[in-house]
Amino acid sequence: MDWREDRIGAAARGENPTVLASLDSGYAVIGDVQFLPGYSVLLSRDPSATALSELPRDERLAFLADVDLLGTAVEDACRSLDRGFRRMNIEILGNTDAYIHAHLWPRYDWEPADLVGKPVWLYDPSNWADPATALSSVHDDLRAAIVTRLDALREGGTV
Repeated sequence: MDWREDRIGAAARGENPTVLASLDSGYAVIGDVQFLPGYSVLLSRDPSATALSELPRDERLAFLADVDLLGTAVEDACRSLDRGFRRMNIEILGNTDAYIHAHLWPRYDWEPADLVGKPVWLYDPSNWADPATALSSVHDDLRAAIVTRLDALREGGTV
């Protein structure tokens, strides 16, 4: 079975190559696509829960705290590596994948003018399948920067 068919299970088994870190509430992963460099996702540890409201309150709060932690790490890494970094967008949708996950989208000044201020989902669908922006070794420095910042924050750095 391809790890993409069970991203959470593959992360738990150590078979998901996109995992950046195991956090209290789930798995921080770098996105399969990087047309907006630094795109990351927080996957809940509970593959059966389909909405935040299905988790006990303490687990919901832990998930949201980990979203904040990952978002800060991604923001810091992207800002340090790309002068065009603009802001972070964070979304918890669940419309396509029926498990709890949060999308963390860095946004940049260099994005097309007609898209820079709009939701990332308005980008042409081809961006999700373009081999030129697929996660690869080209993103190793970015990945390392996110992990380094995430580790520092978890060790007591300022959030």
